[in-house]
Amino acid sequence: MIGVPVDAWYVWLGLSLASIALLGVGATLPTAPPPAAADAADTVDRTAATAHPATAEHPLDAEKVRIGPRRLGLRNDAGTTHAAFAFGPVTPVTGSRALRAILRGAPPNSRFDAGSALCAAGTDARNRTPRWRPVDGPLIVRHIVWEGCDVTLVG
Repeated sequence: MIGVPVDAWYVWLGLSLASIALLGVGATLPTAPPPAAADAADTVDRTAATAHPATAEHPLDAEKVRIGPRRLGLRNDAGTTHAAFAFGPVTPVTGSRALRAILRGAPPNSRFDAGSALCAAGTDARNRTPRWRPVDGPLIVRHIVWEGCDVTLVG
């Protein structure tokens, strides 16, 4: 007899352990693909490239987002993806209530006295370190041209 006897207890134990290991590997595989950061960045680029005021929305299939002046990161259980903006720098809207209101549709003159104040708030927002934050809706992009200030808000 050259082979392993199939009725040996250690063969069945080995097959059981191998089955459990394969089941464990299968259970840890992601159930969804990683988020599409490139698609979100394309929406930002299309809006930022216009010469006129424009607004766009992009649904996010991620749990967390990190927006910087030059790139975007998306994260979910399946992984993390990043994409760079071709038109930039953009202004991430994370801390300023005034910029957030403008991003959501408020006219710039309802929150700022002049275009220079809007540009200064945009510069401050671009100088902050990007942080991961939970996704609370679609990605909103608004390109504003007002009193000499040309800014693209992303949030």
